[in-house]
Amino acid sequence: MIGRKVTQLHSAQRTLTLDDGATVEYDDCLIATGSRAAKAPVPGADGPGVHSFWTLEEARAVIAAVTPGSKVVMVGAGFISFTILNAILSRGAQLTIVEVAPRILPRMVDAACADIVSAWLIRHGVKIRAGATLTKIEEARGKRKLSFKQADPILADVVIMATGIRTNLEWLEGAGIETSTGPGGGIVVDDHLRSNVKNVYAAGDVARGRNLVTGDLEVHAIEPTAQEHGRVVGANMAGRDVVYRGSLVMNIVEVCHLDVASFGQWDDASAEVYVGARRDRSLYRKLLFQGSRLTGAIICGPAADIWTTNDVGMLKGLVYAGADLSAWKAHLRANPFDVKPAFLATRTVSRLLPDTVLGRPSRSPELPQSVMVK
Repeated sequence: MIGRKVTQLHSAQRTLTLDDGATVEYDDCLIATGSRAAKAPVPGADGPGVHSFWTLEEARAVIAAVTPGSKVVMVGAGFISFTILNAILSRGAQLTIVEVAPRILPRMVDAACADIVSAWLIRHGVKIRAGATLTKIEEARGKRKLSFKQADPILADVVIMATGIRTNLEWLEGAGIETSTGPGGGIVVDDHLRSNVKNVYAAGDVARGRNLVTGDLEVHAIEPTAQEHGRVVGANMAGRDVVYRGSLVMNIVEVCHLDVASFGQWDDASAEVYVGARRDRSLYRKLLFQGSRLTGAIICGPAADIWTTNDVGMLKGLVYAGADLSAWKAHLRANPFDVKPAFLATRTVSRLLPDTVLGRPSRSPELPQSVMVK
């Protein structure tokens, strides 16, 4: 059915209606319609020279427009914009980042970490304008003119909108599938990723499933969650009985060779917090505890430092596994940069290995004797 669009789902009849009026019957149905870029609701956001970066066609348009020396303005300083920041700079562009919030990465890191990342970007030639409310985009002398509520306008050759996403669920209206009106919307799913209609599943950006740390139902529109959703749904639709533990909020980016990551409930105001910072080396750690469990973390440091790369994985593992760190809290409070001993001592790796869809660690397939090297 490549190139065909589903316009409606009829759960009672177990059929899908396509854009040409044809119907398709199903026994089980997976809804994985994802999301789309949401441009800022300002005049001119849909005009020429203003791009999103969501589809292959949009990516090609940005690549064609960004040339050495061109002035590029990125509207939005969240995860999406930071995933393409390096590519823009590698093409020799002069980049300015505009953000309506008081700081960059407002939904990924705290203010202290954002300050370190901002200083790093400025040293690498990136201009940052935070706390700026964009009011309109218009043409001016062959360029794009961005106007703001309380700041001078900016002229740009290229404008890239990275102001969030919106789930693709409008086509489900009247289908009998329960969706949420809470932040992020999404189809409400159970621990098998089934909707309220037992033979209709949801996965990826459209699924509102269990938060592994809090137990709340949330949409986690990130690649690792979508991949895990796909494995669980595929197994269940094939006849297995696989329970999904829940997803972990996490974002990891590398900007100008600086690693920045956050996991779990990194902004939990009720948590017990341990912080370590070395601004002269662009290093930052924030560990958040509920009792003996690490429930959230923020990490920032140069990508060339091997400990940064290693500790990103270890912090994620500790949050995901829910390891009992009661014997290590005093050490981590005094040494938030020394995570490895706690990670190894709590045998977190052995706790994570069996956590697969198959219920056992992965095993490499054995090669036939005839192709083994002797």
